[in-house]
Amino acid sequence: MRDAMTRLTPNQLRDEQAKTLASPAMRYGLLVTMFFKAIDLLYGRRRSWSKFRVLELIARVPYQAWEHVAYIAITHIHEQADFARRIFERVQECRRQQDNEQWHLLILEEWVHRQKISEGFVRYRVIPQVIAFAYYQISWLLYVIKPEWSYWVNAAFEDHAEREYMLFVREHPELDSIPFDSAFRRDYGEFSTMGDVIRQIGYDERIHKEESLAKIGTARFT
Repeated sequence: MRDAMTRLTPNQLRDEQAKTLASPAMRYGLLVTMFFKAIDLLYGRRRSWSKFRVLELIARVPYQAWEHVAYIAITHIHEQADFARRIFERVQECRRQQDNEQWHLLILEEWVHRQKISEGFVRYRVIPQVIAFAYYQISWLLYVIKPEWSYWVNAAFEDHAEREYMLFVREHPELDSIPFDSAFRRDYGEFSTMGDVIRQIGYDERIHKEESLAKIGTARFT
């Protein structure tokens, strides 16, 4: 499986976009469905740069929660070297996933700033932090009770994000004529257009989804 830092060519990105849009969405369940409805109520159903920025701020949270739980586990089993090493490998993986989501957020924030998109402080700064805090607690609690539940919620979140990004590019073909000029291009990747950047972000979300689904049944660092 490719990881979320694999950079695809323009043709590959278009193929992956078509693959996403041709495949059915996951069944999200009541908790995740209620979350998406709340986001739509707060930020509108229309896909927008500001809404994506909010979602990316929240998207880092499960990886932070899992990393926290893993560090706690290490402090209790440090005398079991092999087991501790496997846990630390999970920590590194969570950090890599979290960093990837952070690049998404930085790129979106940069774009919002450059386009001078107006965002209210409470609606787009305070409320997202409150939502992220609540989502952190849910992710952490589900992981402690049964890791598979937390992985499933994250997979559903990433599945939704993957589709939203791919649909956004389809709705805005002009993005394929806008050059990707970013302070973060050396960190995230050298892409020709903003259209390809958004496709890559959508593809990254699919990889995160697949990584979470792969862990269901193999949780608790075994």
